[in-house]
Amino acid sequence: MRLVIARCQVDYVGRLTAHLPMARRLLLMKADGSVLVHSDGGSYKPLNWMSPPCRLAERNGDAQLPDGAKALWVVTNKAGEELRITIEDIEHDSSHELGVDPGLVKDGVEAHLQELLAEHVHTLGTGFTLIRREYMTAIGPVDLLCRDADGGTVAVEIKRRGEIDGVEQLTRYLELLNRDPLLAPVVGVFAAQQIKPQARTLAEDRGIRCLTLDYDALRGTESNEFRLF
Repeated sequence: MRLVIARCQVDYVGRLTAHLPMARRLLLMKADGSVLVHSDGGSYKPLNWMSPPCRLAERNGDAQLPDGAKALWVVTNKAGEELRITIEDIEHDSSHELGVDPGLVKDGVEAHLQELLAEHVHTLGTGFTLIRREYMTAIGPVDLLCRDADGGTVAVEIKRRGEIDGVEQLTRYLELLNRDPLLAPVVGVFAAQQIKPQARTLAEDRGIRCLTLDYDALRGTESNEFRLF
């Protein structure tokens, strides 16, 4: 992974356009080919990014660079979209070998819910089929990637307790997946045993469907929650 702290301007040119004026930012170039632009605020979400596969072309000290710029980095994805990073000054530039990450280990119930829902994908709706579990993106794996009865792509995030953080996580996955022309348009399903009202409101406002999971029903057993014997 390459870490660069630089005063830079960032322009995204593609199906959508976005502009970040000149400011001090952290640039991440990951081994998987993704490029992410971070500020010191906004928590963990990047200001802009390019997901892999993509290629980075660096122009340094070129006479044709914009006035005051020391470098221009152009990141291009397979769809021809560009992330153009105009660098005025670099304060830090280092590379680090992180090795293979073991990945996030979910708790037993949450992991089992994912496994059960993959086996009983029809729980999501009639005609649903599974594409794959743990579909990898530049910011982590989507629990389930499916197709609905009409052939549309559906990303499913599974939680034991559905809270706002889970909705935000699924929102970030959808933003990335919808940049892939082979998958887009991608819609989301937020599935959990319990979904807090605030999380449900946020999900529905963003067009994400909520699904309450019955763990016992998925296991093929009857619930004894309200039984005396």
